Amino acid sequence: MRYFVRAAKYFVAFCVLYLVLVWLGLKSQGGDATVWESIVATMSVKRGWMLVGAVVVISALYPRFGFMTRRIECDMVADREQLLAAFTMAGFVLREEGDGRMVFRGDNLMRRIFMLFEDEIVVEQYAQWVDITGNRRGVANAAYRLELYMENKQREKDETVEE
Repeated sequence: MRYFVRAAKYFVAFCVLYLVLVWLGLKSQGGDATVWESIVATMSVKRGWMLVGAVVVISALYPRFGFMTRRIECDMVADREQLLAAFTMAGFVLREEGDGRMVFRGDNLMRRIFMLFEDEIVVEQYAQWVDITGNRRGVANAAYRLELYMENKQREKDETVEE
C-alpha cells in the first residue's frame, strides 16, 4: 500500500509541475489561451497521450528506485556526534531515538514539501555498521557527509597514535 501511495504522490507532483510549466509558458508568450485549452490541445494529439503514459510509468517506477539503503562503518553510540552532525548538515533533524534506531526528518517545511513528505530516514545499528534507509537524495547526502566525518575521525586518531 505504501508503494501505491508514493507512486500516487509522484504522479500528482508531476502533474502539478506540468501545470506550472504550461502556465509559465503561456504567461511568457502573452497569448490568450488558458491552461485548460492548452491541456486539451496537448491531449488531442498522440504525443500528448505519450506524455501521459510516460508520466504514469515514471510515477509507478520512482518509488522502487527513489529509495535506498546505505551501509557505513560507524557505531551509533561512539560516533553519535558525527552522525548527528552529518544529518544536521544534510538538512535533517532527529525526531525519534531508541533501541538501536534513529529516525530523522527534514528540518523545515519546504524541505518536507519538496520531498513530498517522504523525508523519513531511518538509521539502524547492524554489527559495526549502520544502515541508513530512506529517500535516495536524503540518504546519499547524509551518508556522504557521514563518511567524510568518519574518515576525518580516523585520520585524527591515526595522527594521535603516530605522535
